[in-house]
Amino acid sequence: MWGRIEPLMPADPVRGRRWADHRRTLEAIAWKYRTSSPWRDLPDELGSFQTAHKRLLRWAVDGTWEKILASVLAAADADDDIDWTVSVDSTVVRAHQHAAGARKRGRPAPASPDHALGRSRGGLSTKVHLAADGGARPLAFTVTAGQAGDAPAFETVTARIRVPRRGTGRPRTRPFVVLADRAYSSRAIRSHLRRRGIRAVIPQPSDQIGHRLRRGHRGGRPPGFDREVYKQRNTVERCINRLKQWRGLATRTDKLAIAYQAALHLAGILIWTRR
Repeated sequence: MWGRIEPLMPADPVRGRRWADHRRTLEAIAWKYRTSSPWRDLPDELGSFQTAHKRLLRWAVDGTWEKILASVLAAADADDDIDWTVSVDSTVVRAHQHAAGARKRGRPAPASPDHALGRSRGGLSTKVHLAADGGARPLAFTVTAGQAGDAPAFETVTARIRVPRRGTGRPRTRPFVVLADRAYSSRAIRSHLRRRGIRAVIPQPSDQIGHRLRRGHRGGRPPGFDREVYKQRNTVERCINRLKQWRGLATRTDKLAIAYQAALHLAGILIWTRR
């Protein structure tokens, strides 16, 4: 796995000290999120926790984690190893009390105004929206506050599906098919996919069916729905289960949304490099 990741890591800065060993730092970040341990409990053999934490944030801000994931996806696409029957869904993640609050001094942190934290009856939470390929591997992520709806984030997460091609050609951004549950059944989403030439396999909820039937011939024809293809939607559920094997992703302890999302990208990178 390291043999695939090492060429993608950033080079040492032209000026100043050399960076600490990338492999040890990556293992330190992965250990922290796999175990959900506090940063200060990082084992001595994995180096300084300040180094690992600062590197996580620095590479989140400059887009390094997204670039590495894009490179790993490009290699998979070159090997024809991406199943472009894509499923979209979301999952709610409870926020630990350590995730509450914001930075009290210094410059404001580079994150969303609400830090993707929402308060509902169950307490503070974050919602992870993701798209997974037919092999139950993540293609794109976005995070919102826990009480946010699924449908408003649909276009955001699908727009982040961007797989560069080896050699010439524009990045691939369009799946063959998009599968989603009833929460995504809206005229806006179906029109968006139709304009992009993407086949939608989304069931209609009972209230939409009843409303169309009450309108009679003015209600139009029902949207197409392939039950056999829809059976593959479990791939996104399996992808979520893979991600939540990382305890630091199953329960959020990060104050900054950008740090939590960087950890999601790291988990995605390691899932794809195991292929």
